[in-house]
Amino acid sequence: MTETFRDPQGGGSLIVAWQAKAKTVLVVGGGTVAAGRVFNALDADANVTVVAPKLCAELQHRVSKAQITWHERAFEDADVDAADMVLTALSDVQESRRIAQLCRHKRIPVNAADINELCDFWFMSTHRDHSVQIAVSTNSRAPRLANRIRRQVAAGLPRGMGLAVEQIGRLRRRIREADPEPASSRRRMAWLAQLCDYWPIEQLAALDSDNIDSLLDAYVRQDDPTAVSLGARAGEHSGGRLVLVGAGVGDPELLTVRAQRALREADLVLADKLIPEPVLRTIACEIYTARKFPGAANEAQDELNRRGLDALARGKTVVRLKQGDPFVYGRGAEEVLFFRQHGHEAEIIPGLSSAVAGPGLCGVPLTHRGVADQVLVLSGADRNGGLPLVPPFLATRTLVVLMAIARLAQVVELLATTGHPPDLPVAIVERAGCADQRTVRGTIATIVDVVERVGHNAPGLIVVGHTVNVLSDAAIQDRYLDSSMLGLHSVE
Repeated sequence: MTETFRDPQGGGSLIVAWQAKAKTVLVVGGGTVAAGRVFNALDADANVTVVAPKLCAELQHRVSKAQITWHERAFEDADVDAADMVLTALSDVQESRRIAQLCRHKRIPVNAADINELCDFWFMSTHRDHSVQIAVSTNSRAPRLANRIRRQVAAGLPRGMGLAVEQIGRLRRRIREADPEPASSRRRMAWLAQLCDYWPIEQLAALDSDNIDSLLDAYVRQDDPTAVSLGARAGEHSGGRLVLVGAGVGDPELLTVRAQRALREADLVLADKLIPEPVLRTIACEIYTARKFPGAANEAQDELNRRGLDALARGKTVVRLKQGDPFVYGRGAEEVLFFRQHGHEAEIIPGLSSAVAGPGLCGVPLTHRGVADQVLVLSGADRNGGLPLVPPFLATRTLVVLMAIARLAQVVELLATTGHPPDLPVAIVERAGCADQRTVRGTIATIVDVVERVGHNAPGLIVVGHTVNVLSDAAIQDRYLDSSMLGLHSVE
């Protein structure tokens, strides 16, 4: 019987992962393209030498950090003698050609930027996650399209893939140390292959030192890797799902579709104390509300974290529900880091931040052509409880201050000392997105008295700038606005 073998297609590149550690890579050129080549070489633990009369800012930084060796001059032929690889990134095409031909004569691999026919190899579009590297090549036909392909491939990878590879690498080394005989190679490979093919990536990523010890013992006994039980500790990391969800500004209809789905799928919701009741009424599962009061915030956060870890250990889906957007003064990143340290990677679902959506819901645009072209968002208190650092007044800037109504008088005084004029419009946006939302308007000079007279309904934020009255009839009298640009005006 004649076997049929596939024919080579041709036209491709021989794709390898070159071991560059401790090898010398020579980069000729000092611009941004050269900086990219240098970064790639450093990422592979190469020794990098740069030859160029001048360096861009990134390469200057690398020289200052002693990450590279720099020869401050033009290229000399003798520079290639100590190189294992040469990369040119020059605007002088003829010099690049000459260097490439010199390298080829000396049998040194060379890449000449933007001169494909002179390249022994090309750089690919790469995705890196720990030891996992995925490279996409279009054989220099369409490098921009390679970036798009790489992004789509990376988006489809299981969560924790890179960490899983690191942990399996640790286990593989331990097994080789325990059973180093060459004759055991087939047995080691077969056992690890079963483990890698059967276990979920997320569970492999969550292996810790105790788990690896247990797996090593299982290998020594030659237990079936698909039947190994790691006990309660492994259960902490497998099966449970953690989702960090932004609840938006308070109206359930303004929750994102993904947030609504996460809340439907949740077994436990850990909610901020300020989550509005209408949002909580959409949740069918158990809700634990953080009891954060002055003087007890840390204890309340510890209790919330403990409940989350307990539920994840039981394989539950836990939603951490935070007001607004978790990453806009919501300390969401701190919680991501906490759970990551305990082996759980959070899925992130952003929410509408009151800093941006709140003013808009109450008829206050943050930018407006000819009026404001930038927005600065500040917290009303720094981490030590002090007032924020406010830059000098700029007429085309809108200032949004969160969590500051209780110290409104202090904020206004601070604005006055930084050059903000007394007649600058100010709005207090209250309970944006709720049925009883309200906008209270005034100026730097009057807003404190106005709020004392009409009262305040928490939560709220402060908007300062000439956009405050753009959609208000009062804006027509504002000397900073062209009335032809105001459009329709709501009646206050």
